[in-house]
Amino acid sequence: MVGSLVSTGDPWEPFRLVDACGEPVGAVTAYLAELQAAGRSTATQRSYGMDLLRWFRFLSAVEVAWQEATRAEARDFSRWIQMGTKPVRPHWRSSDKPAAATIPTLNPVTGRSSPGRTYAVATVAHSETVLRGFYAFHVEAGTGPLANPFPLARSGRPNAHHNQMDQFQRQRAGLYRPRQVKRIPRQIPDALFNELFARLSCDRDRALVAFWVSTGVRASELLGVLQGGVDPGGQLITVVRKGSRAMQQVPASPDAFVWLRLYQQQTHGVVPAGPDDPVWWTLRRPYRALNYHAARAMFGRANALLGSNWSLHDLRHTAAYRLARDPQMPITDVQWVLGHSSLTTTQIYVNPTPEDVVEAVLAHHRRRTEPLPEPEQPPLRYRQDSLDVLFGRRTS
Repeated sequence: MVGSLVSTGDPWEPFRLVDACGEPVGAVTAYLAELQAAGRSTATQRSYGMDLLRWFRFLSAVEVAWQEATRAEARDFSRWIQMGTKPVRPHWRSSDKPAAATIPTLNPVTGRSSPGRTYAVATVAHSETVLRGFYAFHVEAGTGPLANPFPLARSGRPNAHHNQMDQFQRQRAGLYRPRQVKRIPRQIPDALFNELFARLSCDRDRALVAFWVSTGVRASELLGVLQGGVDPGGQLITVVRKGSRAMQQVPASPDAFVWLRLYQQQTHGVVPAGPDDPVWWTLRRPYRALNYHAARAMFGRANALLGSNWSLHDLRHTAAYRLARDPQMPITDVQWVLGHSSLTTTQIYVNPTPEDVVEAVLAHHRRRTEPLPEPEQPPLRYRQDSLDVLFGRRTS
């Protein structure tokens, strides 16, 4: 592998892309600084850096400088990333023994496919967006090629046949951007979630999962909650949003606070509990603040007992799906809870899952086989003129 993306620990330059000689790549450094100035988070800078690292490795293989890249190199790179296989990383226990490449299989519990040998369509689309933005920045600054190697697709008049009842769609996309299938909510069915929750081994893990599935916050957002940000009386927790870095109070379910209280009682006097101290800690000494990788390993152990392959982010999808499917919950309120900047992102949870559609269709067929109820007969009534004659109310 040529080059790498290294973590510096410097808040002014969290990640640095270096070449084969260990020298920083100035073009990427300038672009990442531009992202930081635009308010992009550290996780976003790392994600963009990994896409740029893949591109610079490709350029090194074809012996083309990044300033001299043309549409031909962009086309060949787009073909390779869609059809080629992912590089096999060494096993973490043995650096000289590469991990075996796995064939994607469907999980019998979740029905989801395991990671395959090729890059996912979402990864390819994200890479094209990053590279197009990288070259657009340098073309505008005058430090790159004259033309962007990753141009937009050719199109005629935008929204020429637009229906006035629909929203305007962005019709221009990247020329080498693959089409993605319609997204389906990846929610965990209630029965499987109950089985997964039963596999958790301690009150800390139960509290974490209960908060994730009731608030819909991201995994990193919940792990960053401080002791002063917990309000059991109002059933609120204060999180720092991933994108905007804004502080927001999010409501949670009562059982989540019950599990949290049980966990806090177990750690009373053992870990710091000041307003600025973390809520979540490791279970073994030396006690440290729980990070994402440790929480992911915890959830992976529960998955292994159940034989499933759910992810921590699926808990956020589950919470969003439950809220969006509630007829008494406005979709704008769901958008606020999830922290989405666009309502279009939240509306994907209104779409039913295949399991819900199958259940609804089967219920329809069951109703068709049931006998129709007998129509109710109207009650018998006497004519009013007959009653008047009978009781002498009518004179002849």
